[in-house]
Amino acid sequence: MSEPIDSAGEGRGAAGARPLDARLARRLVRPLDGTAARPNHLTTIRLVLGLIAAWCLAHESLLMANIGAFVFALSNFVDHTDGELARISGASSRFGHAYDLVCDAIIHTLLFAALGYGLMQGALGVWAPVIGLLAGLSVAFIFGLHTIMERELGKAGARLPSAGWFEIEDVLYLFPLVTIFNVREAFLVLAFIGAPAFAVWLGWYFRVLRIRAARGSQCAR
Repeated sequence: MSEPIDSAGEGRGAAGARPLDARLARRLVRPLDGTAARPNHLTTIRLVLGLIAAWCLAHESLLMANIGAFVFALSNFVDHTDGELARISGASSRFGHAYDLVCDAIIHTLLFAALGYGLMQGALGVWAPVIGLLAGLSVAFIFGLHTIMERELGKAGARLPSAGWFEIEDVLYLFPLVTIFNVREAFLVLAFIGAPAFAVWLGWYFRVLRIRAARGSQCAR
């Protein structure tokens, strides 16, 4: 998920250690500043890569699933490039941010649904795509809710657990391990349980942060 742009043109982590993938993305897109390339072009490339990944994962073949997993990891990295180019070039826009959020939702929902579809011949049977769809919708909800949290509470106030240059969402880069070791069914079941559980926790956490913020503003008066 690319970082939202604030009025100062800075993204999440600007005040501290920025994520490693965001730093690398910034270096890669810097030569595009001053060219005809726009952040929305990079968002579209990310969308196309995500759709290709979902198409590959929809196949039962382990080879196709491996290709899809690596393409998804690449798509996840490209997701940072549009925000970095927007910061460098000053080309951020409300439409671009909304477009990025929609692409995030589409890709994550289709990714898990496609993974389930490719496993229909396994132990999960016809329930596999249903389980995948629900897991994907939960992941999309998590990203959307976190964006709302950042908009209302600020980036620092809505920060999720991180370790140095790595954020909690960077776990998505490990997705290729799921196909390399062929633990797709176990991963899908864990995602079906874990993603909704995390979404519920995030909703509760957001409520707690809002209460704290409201109390803080009252004390300041």
